[in-house]
Amino acid sequence: MARNNTALLLEPVCHQLFELYRSTEDRLRRFTLQFLPELVWVYLRVTASRDRQSNGCIEALLLGMYNLEIVDKDGNSRLLSFTIPSLSKPSVYHEPSSLGPMALTEGALCQHDLIRVVYSGVHPQRETFTAQNRFEVLCFLMLCYNSAVVYMPLSSYQSACRMTSRLCVCGFPRQQQKSWREPCNRVLLDPEFMVQMLTAVYHAMWGTP
Repeated sequence: MARNNTALLLEPVCHQLFELYRSTEDRLRRFTLQFLPELVWVYLRVTASRDRQSNGCIEALLLGMYNLEIVDKDGNSRLLSFTIPSLSKPSVYHEPSSLGPMALTEGALCQHDLIRVVYSGVHPQRETFTAQNRFEVLCFLMLCYNSAVVYMPLSSYQSACRMTSRLCVCGFPRQQQKSWREPCNRVLLDPEFMVQMLTAVYHAMWGTP
């Protein structure tokens, strides 16, 4: 009965969070995004316990966020990328003349004026979570979270740290040494997801004022 009540409470919350995330307002999207670490933790914990009934609305929310993020406003597949500036152009950090003799000539450097680096390519739409695509979706969502992490409130940083700490110890004897001792099976983590998880923790530790 308690699990059914929990699901009934979660469903309208997840629905409202998704409606906010669908908004064109960045502040509303970030409002939902700030809860991503807690949503991911609950999803992975419940998935490890194989209690799918309590997980349906969270799955739908996470998949909805993912499917919105992988396309641009025109519905085309989106590439996440950044541009490396050329050393041939002056900046607040250097003057090209101060670099001294270089193997590359000025003309050669100018040819590489805009070097585009894609750090997340085309992702397919996902209708359901499977064991094969679970961490592909979660890793991409954490990448989106880290891309906007500077806008997150302190409570979200704390949530990211709690998620990481719990995922690292759940199912191990060390969990009994923590103040949080909810029963939880061991969660097998994907290496790329762990990189995104630790990136969020790094910013929480050193990027906050």
